[in-house]
Amino acid sequence: MMFSNRNSAKLKISLCAFLIFSAFAIAQKTQKIGYIDMAYILENVPEYLEAQNTLDSKITKWRSELDKITRYIEKLKSDVKEIKGIAYCVGSIDLKPLRMVTEEDMNKCMKLNLYSAIEVIKGFQESLKKNKGSVVLFSTVAAQRGFTNHTIIASAKAAVEGLTVTLAAEFAPHIRVNCIAPSLSKSKIAEPMLKNPAIAEGIAKAHPLKRLGEGKDSAALAKFLITEESSWITGQIIAVDGGRSKLS
Repeated sequence: MMFSNRNSAKLKISLCAFLIFSAFAIAQKTQKIGYIDMAYILENVPEYLEAQNTLDSKITKWRSELDKITRYIEKLKSDVKEIKGIAYCVGSIDLKPLRMVTEEDMNKCMKLNLYSAIEVIKGFQESLKKNKGSVVLFSTVAAQRGFTNHTIIASAKAAVEGLTVTLAAEFAPHIRVNCIAPSLSKSKIAEPMLKNPAIAEGIAKAHPLKRLGEGKDSAALAKFLITEESSWITGQIIAVDGGRSKLS
């Protein structure tokens, strides 16, 4: 998501297209980051195994679009010269026990969650500096709290958190950089695992607030962090996780 000082129809079209390619837009209040720490599900629940296979299929399809996204970013940089903020709202659900993790798994997840974010920020760094802009990245509760079968996504998102604090230090005082770390939320990417009511209820109960997240939970914080209302906040990793990371 980007906020520009230009109001032209061309800019609006470009921004909308970027949001579509970005995979989940704050404005649409969707979210594609999540976790499950119920290890037995992977071994014992057929519905979950079926759900994971569906997720793997969808994620492979999304990743096939990465090169298109990269090319689009280059086009966007030529079309949009001045911006005020970037919200890189991309994520994935990659759950496997370590024995099944491959180098390809790690590379794909890092490219989607980390490398592409770096390229977007690099592309607009000077404009952000000129306009005293803000960057919002997305991590996951699993980056700081240990959950089984999260080697791939937790490692990638932990790298995003490292990127957040590094860039916040490097860009200060001109650009603010913060990160939101959600827990599992209701979203299209999570549908395969949440369609089983028993699994959905079990995950919800693992949170102190006893419910799953909604897209609007993270969207509200992202809106705050991207605007001048948060002008004295930078380098922060902020949990939006129903208390999961601290209270249970």
